[in-house]
Amino acid sequence: MGERLRPARASGGGVPRALKKVKPVVVWLLAVASVAPAAQTSHGAATATPQIAWNQFRGNPRLTGVATGAPPSALKLLWTYEVGGAIDSSAAIAAGVVYVGSSNGVLVAVDLASGTLRWKYSTEDSIGESSPAVGQDTVYVGDLAGTLHAVGARDGQRRWTFKTTSEIKSSPVLVNDLVLIGSYDGYLYALEIQTQGMVHATPAVQDGLLYIAGCDEMFRAIRVADGKQVYHIPAGAYTAASPVVDGERAYFGTFNYEVLALDLKRRRILWRYSDPNRQFPYYSSAALSDGRVIVGGRDKVLRALDAASGKAVWSFATRARVDSSPAVAGGRVYVGSNDGRLYVIDLASGEKRWEFDAGAPLAASPAIAAGRIVIGSQDGRLYCFG
Repeated sequence: MGERLRPARASGGGVPRALKKVKPVVVWLLAVASVAPAAQTSHGAATATPQIAWNQFRGNPRLTGVATGAPPSALKLLWTYEVGGAIDSSAAIAAGVVYVGSSNGVLVAVDLASGTLRWKYSTEDSIGESSPAVGQDTVYVGDLAGTLHAVGARDGQRRWTFKTTSEIKSSPVLVNDLVLIGSYDGYLYALEIQTQGMVHATPAVQDGLLYIAGCDEMFRAIRVADGKQVYHIPAGAYTAASPVVDGERAYFGTFNYEVLALDLKRRRILWRYSDPNRQFPYYSSAALSDGRVIVGGRDKVLRALDAASGKAVWSFATRARVDSSPAVAGGRVYVGSNDGRLYVIDLASGEKRWEFDAGAPLAASPAIAAGRIVIGSQDGRLYCFG
């Protein structure tokens, strides 16, 4: 069995060196050995070769939500698997296996090709919106008891657990020898930084800096090497969505009914988008592709905004709120809605190309790899299309 450790509150700074064995380091942060960084993917045009893995939430450390290659234009349901509890998190796909957690406290590994179960792992509490991250034969996921679990990807055996002091809804990100995770206790673990509110969002990583929008209305840039805050930008609103980072810009929605673009070089807000007729929060994390920011709103609308200006390009109305974070592949947008439907939308025009009625809310986000799309529903069913 893995060891359970409580985080120490140290006054010093810096990141401790990784241990020789896979074991959590407890200072304010968690460091593990032999964890490879998740592969980054381009936000530009998709290539002809399908992406073979979706190792973490939003597909890559910059959280672009973009997959290289594209699923077939004519989709069909390949298989379903009953997990047994509501699925609110996005699945991870690695080495031909789908990993996803559910509200019944179970993390499952399901064969991508056949939909058959490989193993189950039980946590001490429900797994909420924390999406698994996979690296070097280990799966990392947080639960609502505040525990981060490290589980063997091949056998489903516990390697270790790390206990924070409040629930974890943030999804892990793997960078070099670090696992980065936020908790509702106000700490971002793996980094020695304390915010003034809960950490709900998943951090984005680019060029040695970690970026996170917090519930304390601040957007922060943290140096991965030593955990020092480099700067912060007041967002002016509670934020649950995770930022997408591209070069000198970051984009995310807020609970103040706005989508923001930040200029990371000048450290200021570049533009704000708000629909004057539909004042609803943004919970969905945006995707970025071909100069467009694609984001779902609790006003039941999926929007594409011009990344340069913040002007609306198109909107697509669903029948319920869109908390699912959209994924993009091959010029098409894939997103779930609480109306129970998975939608496929043309990226250029905003026109619907296809939909599937799952019969239960789809708050989880699609994962795309190996020409397949995987998404879970709140009735506990995992779907695979291809």
